[in-house]
Amino acid sequence: MVFIVIIILSYLLQMVLPWWIVIIISFATCGLIGKTGKIALWSPFFAILLLWTGMALFKSLPNNNILAMRVAQMFGVQAWWLILALSALLGAFAAAVSGFCGYHFRKAVLVTKTKS
Repeated sequence: MVFIVIIILSYLLQMVLPWWIVIIISFATCGLIGKTGKIALWSPFFAILLLWTGMALFKSLPNNNILAMRVAQMFGVQAWWLILALSALLGAFAAAVSGFCGYHFRKAVLVTKTKS
């Protein structure tokens, strides 16, 4: 459930908002409906990894990877797919950390609330 919510919301909101909206979505989704820490870590990771890899390939393949190849040359690599993989992994890592923090934020707030 967390995976599906994150991938759909990220896809829709990234059309009009900046890339870092995935961090807010992951934090809020895992904070609200994340069941365990494991789910809150891995669901955002794989959702954003799949989404960003798919979108990068969707945008890059029709133009023969011209932009990805130029960025790869700026970084000193010759393979355009390394740049796509690196960007997808960085986004996935940021989403995973955010989701994990959202889950633990909810746990911290609920524990404090019930003790009061």
